Amino acid sequence: MTMRSLFARLAALAILAMPGAASAQAPITIVVNFVAGGPSDLMGRLLAPELSAALGTQVVIKNSVGAAGGIGAAEVARARPDGTTLLLSPIGAMAIQPHFRADLPYRPTDFAPICQVADTPVVVMSAPGSPLRSLAEVISRAREANGSFNFGSTGPGSLPHIATVALARAAGVPMTHIPYRGNAEAVTALLRGDVSIFADQPGTLRANNLQAVALLAERRTPEFPDTPTGREQGVDLVYSIWSGLFAPAGTPPEFLARVEAACQRALRAPAVVEGFQRLATPIVFRNQRDFAAFWAAELEKFRGIVQAAGIRPGD
Repeated sequence: MTMRSLFARLAALAILAMPGAASAQAPITIVVNFVAGGPSDLMGRLLAPELSAALGTQVVIKNSVGAAGGIGAAEVARARPDGTTLLLSPIGAMAIQPHFRADLPYRPTDFAPICQVADTPVVVMSAPGSPLRSLAEVISRAREANGSFNFGSTGPGSLPHIATVALARAAGVPMTHIPYRGNAEAVTALLRGDVSIFADQPGTLRANNLQAVALLAERRTPEFPDTPTGREQGVDLVYSIWSGLFAPAGTPPEFLARVEAACQRALRAPAVVEGFQRLATPIVFRNQRDFAAFWAAELEKFRGIVQAAGIRPGD
């Protein structure tokens, strides 16, 4: 531990030990590493007021976008571990990017996991009115296009990128990757016809009235009972996008425990439950210990997936 980190830890512990510490604490900024209006941002804005109430201090959302979530993650990795800066991130920046980019400006050890908040299956989707309504139609169109069939993603190394590359390889058809800075740009490209499909969280589909082509899950879900899985359509792929709350490494454990408890409380709040239902996003809570174990397993899983598939930033 550096002298700077030691002083920051001692200062935070002193604040936590003070009477009325919760109300005296400085505002907490939750960095969301994707654009405003996307699924991660909407989850953060549902959680923020409930976390504020539970922690007794203002919680605000800040969007730091780019590099498939890497910009926001790097910002939090560099932040002082004093409890004023947290990260709400989906899987890509935290479990895929560490194996995907050699120049990544952060490492998993730069973070302390606090709690998991959601886990949702990936949905392959097309624009309203598109003739692509099944994986058979997607595969047929991609084969005919012979390399000019475009798919969108939220950036190289994001799960939408990895999942669609896996789909193309499983089907044996060429597809061209068009990365965007976030969900909103990818959806706009889909609606314009710049890309033919986009794989993302179900909330994207609901919010933009898109067509569900396939659910990359083990089985159909109550949220989309009429959408067949990839397995049902002959492509055995299962991917989900989980999201969780992280702090900079070295953040005092007493503070992490308070945020973990606040997170669990927030996820039970009626406004959050209803909001996540509108996003078609299942709430999945894991505490610090369980989330840390789950995250470690995900890191190892995607290390194998990326290496075995030979997926590169240009794919």
